[in-house]
Amino acid sequence: VRKLVFITTTLYLVWLMRCKTPICQTYERSSDSFPYEMYLLGPCFLLGLLCTEEYTIPDVLWSSSIWIESVAIVPQLVLLQSIHEVENLTSDFVGCMGAYRMLYILNWVYRYFAEDFVNVTGWIGGLVQTALYCDFFYYYAKSKWYGSKLVLPGSE
Repeated sequence: VRKLVFITTTLYLVWLMRCKTPICQTYERSSDSFPYEMYLLGPCFLLGLLCTEEYTIPDVLWSSSIWIESVAIVPQLVLLQSIHEVENLTSDFVGCMGAYRMLYILNWVYRYFAEDFVNVTGWIGGLVQTALYCDFFYYYAKSKWYGSKLVLPGSE
């Protein structure tokens, strides 16, 4: 049931972003230029092949999905870095995504001690994803502390 709710809400969000006015009108294709298919997908599939426990299609796809999830925020972070001044709703969304990942790590710690559960690929992928958020979190927390808009540094 949980996965069905997740998939349904994800499809709804994609529909909102692509089709629903005025949300779909805020997308600027020219600003969204990170070549993720060149820099992220290939290495993630290669890591999926190298880090899988069993060489079956579902296991390789699962392992690849862990690596893809860990770097999926990179295009968003690159876009935010290029526009420097980030809207509150966007910064709150990215902040919540990072907080979700940090809570997931707490879940892994709990499961390790309570159930002796070990998932090295998932742990490393989660740590990579959390590390990618660190710079953003610094500026996000600073903007919330001082009650100002989030402004990210970047090259001009």
